[in-house]
Amino acid sequence: MNTSRRTFAAMTALSYSRILGANEKLRLGYIGVGNRGDQVHDAFLEYADQQTVAVCDLREDYMDLAVKKSRANPVKYKDYRKLIEDKNVDAVVIATPDHWHALQFVEACKAGKDVYVEKPLSLTVAEGRRMVEVARETKRVTQVGIHRRSSKFLQDAAQLVREGGIGHVTVARGYHLQNEWPKGIGNPADGPAPDAEMWDKWLGPAPKVPYNQNRMFYNFRWFLGYSGGQLTNFGVHYMDMLRWCLGKDSPKGVTAMGGKYVVEDNREIPDTLEVLWDFDGTMINFVQYNANRAPGNAKGSEMELRGTKGTMYIWGNRWEVVPEQVSDSPRPPRSPVDRALEKNIGKLSPGTQAKTAQGSQDTTFHARNFIDCVKSRAKCNCDILDGHLSTAATLIGGIALKTKSYLEWDGKAEKFTNNSGANQYLQYKYRAPYKLG
Repeated sequence: MNTSRRTFAAMTALSYSRILGANEKLRLGYIGVGNRGDQVHDAFLEYADQQTVAVCDLREDYMDLAVKKSRANPVKYKDYRKLIEDKNVDAVVIATPDHWHALQFVEACKAGKDVYVEKPLSLTVAEGRRMVEVARETKRVTQVGIHRRSSKFLQDAAQLVREGGIGHVTVARGYHLQNEWPKGIGNPADGPAPDAEMWDKWLGPAPKVPYNQNRMFYNFRWFLGYSGGQLTNFGVHYMDMLRWCLGKDSPKGVTAMGGKYVVEDNREIPDTLEVLWDFDGTMINFVQYNANRAPGNAKGSEMELRGTKGTMYIWGNRWEVVPEQVSDSPRPPRSPVDRALEKNIGKLSPGTQAKTAQGSQDTTFHARNFIDCVKSRAKCNCDILDGHLSTAATLIGGIALKTKSYLEWDGKAEKFTNNSGANQYLQYKYRAPYKLG
């Protein structure tokens, strides 16, 4: 887009928006009020300076529940475009399936709405980059629903690691462990849609395929036309937390291995997967074992960062630093004529101090940050660029699995440099008549 078009887009969005005073209520419209949408709605309802003025979903029962909870009288829409056009809506909360995020986000920004959009940000890297561009062009306040960014105890954890508190981190891991064997999400047959119009609207820009009940609503996450699977569903949380701790933007390479090995359902995503990213001095590893839930490490933590001076273990409500015992002398060579020598490794001392912290990562903190930033026009804790960088890293992990390769990544150009064929998976062609603005 040229400069004049960008200026016009920004001026148009600004003309549609309303400047809020500190004591005014933020009027929110929700697109998607199913499982996660319902949770995010609950988070915003904790605050008196917001109001639910509109809700949108394909399911009437979901909207009825949202209206009942809202303590207000919001308008119900089946078409998200009508909600975006509603002049009573100041900001939009998007919690639809992943394949809808980009379209709805871009349209909301261009209509002058600030946007809270759930993670993962997008289905493809190209979508995410376009979302960043449009948010900047229209000068919208944006928050991606990677809610750990607004948790004080995790902010402290990230700062400690970035400041060298556990030394140079060489390995960082996140674990998604649960046993879904043997039946997983089940294996229902394809068949006629109970409501053909709803099925078509649910698919939206995704390819037209026969109806299957597992492809809709919560279980869509197990199908690659609408989601990156658990790699983007849970993996983006871990990637963002670990990338935040490291203070790094993008990896320089990625590889992956896994597949659907044992679970007897109709999923398209792996039940077993490992992805490795090279962050130029640190290896990040996503571990998805969904046919066994034994702990991934001795502490049973959700994430771990292994530094030269100590290891940080992170759970949902606490973290702990365990010091390494570090020698001040070189390690001697082993010798059959002097076994005592190999034990002389010098004085061992803790590389860092043992530390622990507790807290909450509740979504209410993230909602509060968005409300405050809409009013102040400040940058949110997880604005569109941070959400994109973390989502893009997980998405290229999926491409590495698909291509069965090690892919070198140019984070600035957002292209693979050693496998031109893999670049075709950075985007996909929308089903007509859908187009990303």
